[in-house]
Amino acid sequence: MRFAKAYVEITNVCNRSCSFCPKTRRPGSFMTEAAFTRVLDRLRGWTEYLYFHLMGEPLLHPELDRFLDLAGERGFRVILTTNGTLPDRMRELLLPAPALHKVNLSLQSFEGNAGGDIENYVNRLTDFAAEVAARGILVNFRLWNLDGAETTGQNRENNRILELLAEAFPKPWQPSRGGERLADRIYLSWGETFRWPDLRSEAVNDRHFCYGLKDQIGVLCDGTLVPCCLDHEGDLPLGNLLQEDLQTVLDRPRTRAMLEGFRRGEAVEELCKRCGYANRFRSTS
Repeated sequence: MRFAKAYVEITNVCNRSCSFCPKTRRPGSFMTEAAFTRVLDRLRGWTEYLYFHLMGEPLLHPELDRFLDLAGERGFRVILTTNGTLPDRMRELLLPAPALHKVNLSLQSFEGNAGGDIENYVNRLTDFAAEVAARGILVNFRLWNLDGAETTGQNRENNRILELLAEAFPKPWQPSRGGERLADRIYLSWGETFRWPDLRSEAVNDRHFCYGLKDQIGVLCDGTLVPCCLDHEGDLPLGNLLQEDLQTVLDRPRTRAMLEGFRRGEAVEELCKRCGYANRFRSTS
């Protein structure tokens, strides 16, 4: 068994407070180099792609350059997701990193924080995107703020954002999966806002499809293994990679029951029944 990706939360600290983000009640923390090395060694052979994301802004980690080197030395390819508000640090740390495979730039964070100087924000990111793409790294601009069936996104600035993207990467753009291709190695993806899973909310549905434990797993900054990138509080702790290997965790009855449930299109855990994101997969279940 191999996973398409593993989310590794190198920090749960963020410099923004996006309206669409559920935040976390966990204490702010930065994964240590020793802990990160242990996690890498226990993920080795299980996946090729590491996503530096779950909660938090990875560019805030003081040892990010070292972490990128450690991941590359072990043959991992890194995908980093950022709100794009630290462009100088992006250039300093990401441009020289050979392990970096892709950068996700979450443009929805601009309006999710009551805005600001939108021209400066977008133009600095398009300059970065052009430079990093020229080095063979993929760039994905995200606008995951569209209105959904049960949600309303903050997206009044989307038209201006698109105008600025078109100034940097002239149209015509080419259709691509989930969005558009703006230029070589540079993409724009669209998405609806969704309700994050929360044990305090009402159940959505106990019948749905999920990629958790099949396509992906997540590791919180304290080493806790969770089934997917949306378990922002660690409400489904399956084990801890600082203390045990991944196979041990996957062999546990709780883990196996979750996976078998997903294969049947059934959510067996209460948190999963409260996941609004899973609604978009209902037609495929």
